[in-house]
Amino acid sequence: MEEKLRKILFVATILYTILILYFIFFAFNRIDGAIYQATNKLEYTFMLIPEYPPLDFPRLTFGWIYSFGNIAAFIPFGIFIPLLYRVSFRKFISLFVLSILFLETMQALTYLGSFDIDDVISNTLGAAIGFYAYKVGFSSKITYKKLILSALSICVLLIGVMVISETINYVIEKKESSIQALNEVEEITGSMPITENLPSFTMSSERIEPKMNVYISEGDKEKKYTYILGKKKDVNFYANFGIPDNEEFKGEVIIMADGNVKVHNSEEYYTGVNSLSMPFDGVNEITIIVSGNAKLWDVGFSEMKHWWE
Repeated sequence: MEEKLRKILFVATILYTILILYFIFFAFNRIDGAIYQATNKLEYTFMLIPEYPPLDFPRLTFGWIYSFGNIAAFIPFGIFIPLLYRVSFRKFISLFVLSILFLETMQALTYLGSFDIDDVISNTLGAAIGFYAYKVGFSSKITYKKLILSALSICVLLIGVMVISETINYVIEKKESSIQALNEVEEITGSMPITENLPSFTMSSERIEPKMNVYISEGDKEKKYTYILGKKKDVNFYANFGIPDNEEFKGEVIIMADGNVKVHNSEEYYTGVNSLSMPFDGVNEITIIVSGNAKLWDVGFSEMKHWWE
């Protein structure tokens, strides 16, 4: 490389590095955030476990643009550095990772951001893609054909990252488990629903055949059922309730989560079969109160779980 061209490339690399450092330490109101965190003596933020794959398929969202930028912004380093200093991929990527780890650590310690392992992975992918593009188009005599191939290689590698990311997303995405009867978890009141020889009944001329359980009152007395769910995460609660056609139209159903009323339906609100589905994320105790002729059946919950759970 000619000395003049090398000096221009060196200056361009320095200027581009300053631009990247600005975004790492000062953009997005980082200084205001740092002052607030330092004043309130908040803890440093170190996120050491990857939370998401590097880059999904294109979406018109700020999140996707940010993820794309985290990779694309570091591609030039994979081209500029080898052009200035002939280094092997192993040496280049090792020094790059050490530099990014240092910058991420400084972000956290100065409150100008956080140490995020996802950023380290994305930035390193960008540098690696750039180095491959350098090998294709810049490592020997530069021609237009090689430059085009280099640009195409960047596009292909970015698409490859997207495909792998989407595959990882599919594998780790949480799936909804089958519905489990609520009475199968720990019960603490001594009141148990009917779980065998389940009675059938008719509501608004619709024949109801419960499959899991039936909750009823004891004559004129309300009946209370309490369960410990154990603060399970990503839980959906399901139930059906109503008053049979051939019984006096009176009664109510109350469902509480950790002492807070979530459902309170008396006969004036009943119109045939009532079904509900609601999130119970992080709920420890579920209480069900049934009175009068109201019936509650097929009460259960499902959980969102990763495949390894």
